[in-house]
Amino acid sequence: MPLAEIESAIQSVSAEPGPAASADELLQLSEAVVEHWIVARGEKPTDEKREGFRLLALHRQGAKGDPSFNACRETCREVVYHYNLITMQADDSETTNRLEMMKMISSHLFLFISGKMQVAELGEFCCSAKPIRLSSDLESGTVKEP
Repeated sequence: MPLAEIESAIQSVSAEPGPAASADELLQLSEAVVEHWIVARGEKPTDEKREGFRLLALHRQGAKGDPSFNACRETCREVVYHYNLITMQADDSETTNRLEMMKMISSHLFLFISGKMQVAELGEFCCSAKPIRLSSDLESGTVKEP
């Protein structure tokens, strides 16, 4: 699935089919985002699991040889955390809010990785998109080069 479709799919996830099914979908979409990073590096995405989750194994694979990729490690762990909250406590009154939070975190992961695919240095100091915004502003002429 192309990255643009993944972004749309994340945004369109709702609680309608049921919170657990929606959490499964967000987890799979998050995996697909990290897979794009790994494939772009010329590698085959792993099918292994780390701490019971493929997403964490994919992150580990994606970070090998690129320490700046660790900037999204906690984001991947947050996706897994919210997945567990939703699937293990489906009757909790906060489930809808947790699903929305998982959706936002999955979007954040998408933005980081799609940005990193454009600007390799993204994540070296933080997961700020400043290099992308700056180059965009330079191209549009709203910022002058020094």
